[in-house]
Amino acid sequence: MSPFASLVASVDPRPDTRLPERARLSQIDASLRWPVVLFVVSGAGWLMLGTVLGLVAAVKLVWPDFPGIFFNNLEVLTYGRIVPAGLNALVYGWGNNAVFAVGLWIMARLCGTKVKDLGMLYVAGGVWNTGVLWGVGSILVGVGTPVEWLEMPAGVAPVLAASYALIAVWAILCFRYRQEGPVYVSQWYLLGAFLWFPWVYLMGELMVAWAPARGTVQALAGWWYAQNAFGLWFTPAALAAIYYCLPKVLGRPIRHYYLSALGFVALAMFTPWTGARHLIYGPVPVWIQTVSIAASMALMLPVVVTALNFHTTAWAGARDVWRSPTLRFIVFGALSYTVASTVGAVTALRSVSVTTEFTQFMTGYGAHGFYAFFTMAMFGAIYFMMPRVLEREWPSAILIHAHFWATGLGIGMVLVALYLGGWSQGVAMNDASVPFLALVKAMLPMNVLAIVGGLLVLLGQAAFMLNLLALAGVAAAMELLSLLAKASGVALGEEGA
Repeated sequence: MSPFASLVASVDPRPDTRLPERARLSQIDASLRWPVVLFVVSGAGWLMLGTVLGLVAAVKLVWPDFPGIFFNNLEVLTYGRIVPAGLNALVYGWGNNAVFAVGLWIMARLCGTKVKDLGMLYVAGGVWNTGVLWGVGSILVGVGTPVEWLEMPAGVAPVLAASYALIAVWAILCFRYRQEGPVYVSQWYLLGAFLWFPWVYLMGELMVAWAPARGTVQALAGWWYAQNAFGLWFTPAALAAIYYCLPKVLGRPIRHYYLSALGFVALAMFTPWTGARHLIYGPVPVWIQTVSIAASMALMLPVVVTALNFHTTAWAGARDVWRSPTLRFIVFGALSYTVASTVGAVTALRSVSVTTEFTQFMTGYGAHGFYAFFTMAMFGAIYFMMPRVLEREWPSAILIHAHFWATGLGIGMVLVALYLGGWSQGVAMNDASVPFLALVKAMLPMNVLAIVGGLLVLLGQAAFMLNLLALAGVAAAMELLSLLAKASGVALGEEGA
């Protein structure tokens, strides 16, 4: 075999097509077993850290001189550092690791392909998490940029980009060598996400950190990146997970599936134009603001499509939703996508933005999209994926129930507090007769409610982490025992020979 043919064979992910369907899926799951564990466990750790930092920031917002563990004299724990550090831990630590795990697994299964050369994935996963650790640590010590979602120093970007390339190439290879048959909507969303993210990330870093744009253009570039990182990376990944898991668990096809192509095209077409919606009445040409507002309203088209697909399908199997841990999280995420996207479209209007922008309302909107939609959808996919990858059930059903209810109630409390408090805050800020100190005091009860909700969310995540570590730990122990048994068998065989 020539060197070129040998190289092609080493990356060809196609399994033995002579095997039955269940056996091929088992091969595919086994090919991703430990990379998935690496990404999911790492992501869960970053999720806990990001949530803790967010809670510390919320407490400091209410009680700036709160003593004890918050060490007010330490610069690394000042409000202006822990907020971006927590955000980056959530976005790049939890969010990206979750997409890597769930996205690669769904793509491999739908394409009927395995993932080879696991050493490359292990190295890429380790480098990615090391880069995130470097970036979050740099933010805490005061090194980075002031642009939201791009606060990490410029030197981190090449590390993350290189490790991302080694991970994403497997999703693309899986699609390239897919088995003959239909291409499902989940594959469209995942392939789009894996191709869109490097373009969005590198352009954002170029215009903010490497060759910074000047003046208003930098503000436009910053919001263009933040809007598209969520809209063209996290959103399609979460939608792919819902499209895959919902019919799988219910055992019935997606209703109105023929509309899914329209939703995908509309998401890809309108999302890149929505970044300037956060700069309404700012020093930005009015036509750019208007285009962004129009694009934000047009994004309701894919929202309506997914609402028809998801909600009618889930409603037809409503009884099954409450029996399945996966479906509880998936349906929660799907409903949150509909509501959060509607809130986003409404707040893009000039008459509404003048009240909501620069208030806690927009903090609530961000939590609605990232926590209630993306994170809950990823939880649902992980609960469905891990037993198949590790070939064993979750250790504790009680912890799954605790995770869902604590997280769901906590997110609900946070959203109520930030939406209602933020709206009243915006109204008061637009009234020159209201003293600023009175406005701050009026927000106190809502901020306290948000802290209580955040504690519930953290409790739910702790239940998830405990269950996950128990599942992965047992699987790792069994794998180790199996390897030792095989090694002992080989040794005994050689001695007998």
